[in-house]
Amino acid sequence: MNVLGIDIGGSGIKGAPVDTKAGELLEDRLRIPTPEPSSPDAVAHVVASIVEHFGWKGRVGVTFPGVVADGVIRSAANVDRSWIGVDAAGLFGGATVLNDADAAGLAEMRFGEGRDRRGVVLVLTFGTGIGSALFVDGVLVPNTELGHLEVHGKDAEHRASARAREEHDLSWEKWAGRVQEYLRHVEMLFSPSLIVIGGGVSKKADKFLPHVRLDTPVVPAGLQNEAGIIGAAHAAATPAKTPGRTRAAGGAKPAGRQKAAGRT
Repeated sequence: MNVLGIDIGGSGIKGAPVDTKAGELLEDRLRIPTPEPSSPDAVAHVVASIVEHFGWKGRVGVTFPGVVADGVIRSAANVDRSWIGVDAAGLFGGATVLNDADAAGLAEMRFGEGRDRRGVVLVLTFGTGIGSALFVDGVLVPNTELGHLEVHGKDAEHRASARAREEHDLSWEKWAGRVQEYLRHVEMLFSPSLIVIGGGVSKKADKFLPHVRLDTPVVPAGLQNEAGIIGAAHAAATPAKTPGRTRAAGGAKPAGRQKAAGRT
């Protein structure tokens, strides 16, 4: 099944049609900067533009950087807080909506580094914040939001996200020290059998992962920064198998705040 996947992030909104059987993009992705302020109306307009760009009429999966429960947004750390309480599934016209890191994790577990792995697997995405997807024997525990664990009295993502590296002008090696500190904390809590590092930094894993030393194997995401798009599409193709996603999987005919995705 071909599905349009859209990945909403704190700095950019990306989308592309996906072959959900192969876990591959069918066309080059389109990226549009996240609007400021990143209000529901403004983001819905961008989502609509992506749907229109691809002339999409089928199913749509959308990720969101926060807790998503039954299609409703429950937290919004890196986008406008007016999202909290919004029925995103309704806003996007019945699209499947899920947490962004959960989507990336689903893609990695199905098509990437987590494939056929048992035990506890953590997929962590480093970008504007730190997203997390926790799997136990291949089953997703949704909305874990481990980027908000405290390290030195602050949310870990304020110290160890990719944005923090840029804002604090850290070398890759120095940033790796912060990442290692965070990963050791996560390792202590969950004793994972594998940690997968995703987000844009996964394309530059050779610059920092050699400086990260853990007992747990740590590997870069096989799908790199396309995992969110692929995972969103995969979730929309198999909605009944995706915990915490949304009430329905819809099609796509955006129209502002009222609808950003349309018919099935």
